[in-house]
Amino acid sequence: MLRGLFQLVYPPACAHCHTRVARHRALCPACWTDLRLIEKPYCPILGLPFAHHPGEDMVSPQAIAHPPVFDRLRSVALHEGVARHLVHDLKYRDRVDLAPMMAGWMVRAASTEIAQADAILAVPLHRMRMFRRMFNQSAELARHVAEQAGKPFLAHALVRRKRTQQQVGLTANQRSLNVRGAFQVPEGAAPLVFGKRLVLVDDVYTTGATVSAATSALKKAGAADVTVLTFARALAGPI
Repeated sequence: MLRGLFQLVYPPACAHCHTRVARHRALCPACWTDLRLIEKPYCPILGLPFAHHPGEDMVSPQAIAHPPVFDRLRSVALHEGVARHLVHDLKYRDRVDLAPMMAGWMVRAASTEIAQADAILAVPLHRMRMFRRMFNQSAELARHVAEQAGKPFLAHALVRRKRTQQQVGLTANQRSLNVRGAFQVPEGAAPLVFGKRLVLVDDVYTTGATVSAATSALKKAGAADVTVLTFARALAGPI
């Protein structure tokens, strides 16, 4: 009865365009069609979608030329259209209600890696930025990923010790320099990380500078394996 009353007062609407839909935490057919999901075949390391299937275990030229510090990257969709709007609504418009839906798609995108993981953690914000923003969108996603996957969420195993400027508008090299040495595993959290397989959650993958710096801190603390999982990723097109 309570559920019916809730549906009457707050009828299900598309999470993006607010068109009436059958259930909460869903997209309408038009918005779902606009979502460019990253599906196989893709590079097993960088998650870059291939235009044609190159064969089993084939690695992209980018992964060969510039091997990442993390072990693999998985993302739900390309950072454009509806996916971009969802990320911005969560991050800048305080739409934390979107996090469970987006996390569900992230669990699907990295189901194998999450099943093999020991714990989930998020790219942290500096305490001053956290104070101004009041919440960390990456932590919201990571918390729901962990809850839906039945995995521990390590909320304090990784901290941002250096206050960095925002990455938006910086070149790839500037981004890398901006976050160099910005992250640290606190001494008390080292046992939670050492020898563990971890999934590091962020909202968007662009140049990879932030998640690479965070992964370096985790590897320095003895993490055995780090999968980076984002909701969206910037990409010009299939390779």
